Amino acid sequence: MKRKKIVAGNWKMNCNREEALSLATEIAGMVRDEKHNETTVMIAPPFVHLASVAHLVKPDGILVAAQNCAYEPSGAFTGEVSAGMLSSAGASAVIIGHSERRQYFHENDELLLKKVQLAISNQLQPLFCIGELLPDREAGRHFDTVMSQLLNCVFKLDRESFTKLVIAYEPVWAIGTGKTATSQQAQEMHAYIRKLIAEYYDSELADGISILYGGSCNENNAKELFSMPDVDGGLIGGASLKSRSFMNIINSF
Repeated sequence: MKRKKIVAGNWKMNCNREEALSLATEIAGMVRDEKHNETTVMIAPPFVHLASVAHLVKPDGILVAAQNCAYEPSGAFTGEVSAGMLSSAGASAVIIGHSERRQYFHENDELLLKKVQLAISNQLQPLFCIGELLPDREAGRHFDTVMSQLLNCVFKLDRESFTKLVIAYEPVWAIGTGKTATSQQAQEMHAYIRKLIAEYYDSELADGISILYGGSCNENNAKELFSMPDVDGGLIGGASLKSRSFMNIINSF
């Protein structure tokens, strides 16, 4: 597999309908006029805007991701949104295991594996998030934490299913804090993740999996981060809510 360069914008719980359509229109126009590389561009709006945004940006080759999906395919789960529904609404990917879902909604490895499997069975590419808390980093447990998150969840997939994944490494201490892992810290962890994949599956698979950095990545640091050999792009938070900043990140490759 040839590794894809990916920049994905996670809008989180932001934007009303008018704001979402305006932002999507601006990004689509910039991608159409200014993008001159092979980077895959994704945006992840809130559920309620997903279908409208997907219809709007599809002509410009922008993919739409959901921010989450249910752990069951259907049924009496009021308020949940299934992987099948997301796929039918125009999503081609879904963020799973984001640190905010793990922290605020107590999503564990068993539940996340169910979500990953449902996403794959509904032709959605999982953007699977892993990463350590600040105490883990300070205590030197960051490698063990990341290994555990892989072993207890997506390493239970067969090889063919694992090829569908994108991994997003997000040092939790750097999300929304303004702190960013140095390019060397990001490279070190991305290389470690790729090494684990090679050991658990094989080197061909490891070399083909895109590993994104997520953690206060912005237009000022993206170029240096993306220059690292094992950093294949970014999962962008706040900077993806500003079309100019997001486009500058896309053009950082």
